[in-house]
Amino acid sequence: MAAQFVRYTPDVEDDDPDFDRNVQTVIEKTESYIAESVTVGGTGRALRDAHAKGYGLVRGEVEILDGLPPEYAQGIYAAPGTHDALIRFSNGSPHAGADARLGAAAGLALKMFAIPGPTLLEDEPDTGTFDYANINGPIFFCNTVEHYLFIQELFLTAPAYFSQGRPGARRFFTDFVTGKGTLDQDDWAWDEFLAFLRLSKIPPANLLLSSYWTMGAVRHGDYIAKVRITPDPQSTAAVVRRAIDPTSAAEVFRPALQAELQERPYAFHIQVQLCTDLERMPVEDTTVEWPERLSPSVTVAKLRLPQQDISGPENLEKMDALSFTPWRVTAEHAPLGNIMRARKEVYRRSSIVRHKLNQQPRTEPRSADEVLGPTHRDDASTNADGSRGSTTRSA
Repeated sequence: MAAQFVRYTPDVEDDDPDFDRNVQTVIEKTESYIAESVTVGGTGRALRDAHAKGYGLVRGEVEILDGLPPEYAQGIYAAPGTHDALIRFSNGSPHAGADARLGAAAGLALKMFAIPGPTLLEDEPDTGTFDYANINGPIFFCNTVEHYLFIQELFLTAPAYFSQGRPGARRFFTDFVTGKGTLDQDDWAWDEFLAFLRLSKIPPANLLLSSYWTMGAVRHGDYIAKVRITPDPQSTAAVVRRAIDPTSAAEVFRPALQAELQERPYAFHIQVQLCTDLERMPVEDTTVEWPERLSPSVTVAKLRLPQQDISGPENLEKMDALSFTPWRVTAEHAPLGNIMRARKEVYRRSSIVRHKLNQQPRTEPRSADEVLGPTHRDDASTNADGSRGSTTRSA
């Protein structure tokens, strides 16, 4: 079985000679946008430059499964166990405001606690936390840092384009494909543009009904993988508020999420898809969806969300003070590819600036209780997947 999976070696990543220079430009633009967002972002606070609007901070528990095949029992998944967790649901846009203006691209950021081993963040190696920063689409719309330079600018200024109606939209699409006129025609960003169109057509749905991908590749111990967090079928069937109409009210995603979690627990599966073919499952081309027929996603853990109340304004405040990054992981799960590599310093620097402007301490919590407070445990309760065990309710 192991022979069919591609083993990780450093040469699966391309070397970009302009990487450091381009990343520094991205950081400068990101820090400038975050600083300007205090006055122009509409909230009076510094915003994230992506996933600016959060829908709720949710308490969870990750159970790493026992008896996994050796190719999947890698890194943190090598030993079964249970870890407390926090989940931030968010919109993918760099802007805040009414849901109808922001689109249906959504994120699920997961933070697990009490994970042994140092992280890949040199300034905070011993936090004991492990993050995923996933989005509800299997692909991404950018393959190189050079392309990200103009794509980032387009996204940050998108409202100015689309406020001009169809002419503005056409200019946005033209600037996207041509790199704002900087790309030779043979190098136009068609693959990225088509990936963007696909993501922009994600239909609005209850956040609990979506699957969320790493989009880019990551190490999975000795192998190469993408990670998906997908709804448990039994939990999916129980969701009442399924259809979401962003035009019906300014806020639709958070109220639906809030109401479902007040009424019942929920569960996701954390799944790993191992690479079997670097040509058809590339590391550096994030616009390519890895075919399930080549390598199906295998469940390695369960993410359980207990019944809870996230309705208070303090929930949003606590969520805003947290940071999530795909690089807060152990070396066995390092992000792969130039776009994923760029996120390391961009995320770190943007988090530092945002916390400073908002006068928030930037420290990693050691537990979910440290953020949300202690909980009452009912050991006789039933979990979202029907198993018996502890369910956590907000105190």
